[in-house]
Amino acid sequence: MDPLTTRVFNNGNSQAVRIPAELRLDTDRVRIWRNDLGELVLQPMRTDRGAALLDALRAVQAADPDFVTALEAERAGTLPMQERDEL
Repeated sequence: MDPLTTRVFNNGNSQAVRIPAELRLDTDRVRIWRNDLGELVLQPMRTDRGAALLDALRAVQAADPDFVTALEAERAGTLPMQERDEL
C-alpha cells in the first residue's frame, strides 16, 4: 500500500491524527513511540488478552480452577462490590 496523507489537528491540549478508513484500527488502544530515525510508530494493542491467557492456561492444563474462575469473573465484569470508606 502506498503511503497516505492525512490531517493532524488539536484536540484539547493534545494532538490527534485522522486515520483513513483504509488503515482503520480494530482496537481502542495503541502504543506510540519514535524510532531511532525519529519516525512516529503506532502499534495496535490486542483488546482481548484475558481470553488468550485463559486459552493458554487451559491448553497446558496447569491452571488452578479457582484462578481460572476468578479470571473469567473479572473478564465478565462480575466482581463483587468493594467496600469503601465514606468521604
